[in-house]
Amino acid sequence: MSDTRLKITGMTCAHCVRAVTKALEGVPGVAKADVTLEPGEAVVHGQASTAALIAAVKEEGYEAEVRG
Repeated sequence: MSDTRLKITGMTCAHCVRAVTKALEGVPGVAKADVTLEPGEAVVHGQASTAALIAAVKEEGYEAEVRG
């Protein structure tokens, strides 16, 4: 199992964090997603394509990019 770190922009509250967490955990291959409001990032545990993860976040109305 590998971890993918994403920078998430557009989150302003705990509701945003829950929405992004739910979206990421709905992607096939994701075991768990740890999303934090500050500094606005997600650590996704599991095997999922980064394109699918970013698409799931964008569907919720936020922006995401891979953080190295």
